[in-house]
Amino acid sequence: MENFTFSEKLKHLFSIPVVIAALGYFVDIYDLLLFGIVRVPSLNSLGVNVDEAGTTIINWQMTGLLLGGILWGILGDKKGRLSVLFGSILVYSLANIACGFLPQFPQENIVGIYAALRFIAGIGLAGELGAGITLVSESLPKSLRAIGTSIVAGFGLLGAVVAQLTVQMTSEWTTSYFIGGALGLALLVLRVSVSESGIYKDIEHDTSVEKGNFFMLFNSKDRFIKYVKCILIGLPTWYCIGILALMANQFADAMGIENLVPGKAIMWGYIGISAGDFASGFLSHYLKSRKKAIFYMILFTIVGVALLLSGFAKTENAYYFFCAWFGLGTGYWAMFVTVGAEQFGTNIRSTAATTIPNMVRGLLPVMLIGFDFFKPTSGVINSAIIVGIIVFLLAIYATLTIAETHDIDLDYTE
Repeated sequence: MENFTFSEKLKHLFSIPVVIAALGYFVDIYDLLLFGIVRVPSLNSLGVNVDEAGTTIINWQMTGLLLGGILWGILGDKKGRLSVLFGSILVYSLANIACGFLPQFPQENIVGIYAALRFIAGIGLAGELGAGITLVSESLPKSLRAIGTSIVAGFGLLGAVVAQLTVQMTSEWTTSYFIGGALGLALLVLRVSVSESGIYKDIEHDTSVEKGNFFMLFNSKDRFIKYVKCILIGLPTWYCIGILALMANQFADAMGIENLVPGKAIMWGYIGISAGDFASGFLSHYLKSRKKAIFYMILFTIVGVALLLSGFAKTENAYYFFCAWFGLGTGYWAMFVTVGAEQFGTNIRSTAATTIPNMVRGLLPVMLIGFDFFKPTSGVINSAIIVGIIVFLLAIYATLTIAETHDIDLDYTE
């Protein structure tokens, strides 16, 4: 059992890998959520249909995240965690700067150009969280892993709040894209001081260990089941953000709420998620269980979503309150990614930890398809209820049946 003094704990928890990973995830979330926040003003200024074009572009961005998760995950195991931290941020920073120049692009196919740039940004954004969580998990003592990864995600998720405030304070949506790109390039310079994970260094040059084989997640029944369960655990987060917050304007019409702004709904959701991520690490540490912490937070989320969709939100501020509520509940995001990293050996840990959250993000289009499928016959609210029931049942099942990883030793290979 590891025993550290308070000062030693602080030294570990605020070490360079943790601080840089937290700053990286901050910029990642800023850029990831920026399209959702500027979706309406940017598409209006470009003269295209907000709902149709918005769905197309967000689907392309999420597809980029899905493919990028596989790319960066494999690279993280084959070439090291740092290669991902450098490469991914360069890709999405340049893509976001290009988004700022959209009004200057040919307007005949502006939706296609916008979608292509968000697809490239999605590929870049896919690498940040998994590589950061993997690096921090392998760098910290096992007794401090839960708190360390919650610090990374808790601080990082505040990027969504800053993104919304930036959009509010700047007169042009294009400026927000330029700021996001500049933040990423500045962070690239800071990352020079980060060292590679010691656990990864032990196998880096060992040719007898197969590293970064994505198909290893599928060629063993036990590994495949663990992988699927890890993905299912994270579904409620993107159900809440991708449907209840991002599509808040559709719920506003159904609930008779005026002046509801999706960007603010996203911001309040992420304020809650950030607080929840800080809390989830300490809750897991206190309960000595990843599973219990996640399960209790899912139940808390269900209550908030049920109240929201039952009509308790009758005003704009009430809707934002419930966004913060379900955000707080789905703040187990850091714990869910940590569980994904802890379930697998060092030689495929980055592949798993990077692809798992991006598989969840990549499944948002599937949830949106289901949401749109039920809307014509069931209406907006009932459609969200149907999709929500499926999502939460799958997440609860996966949480209760996956292996506990609290205090597990990560120095092993598959």
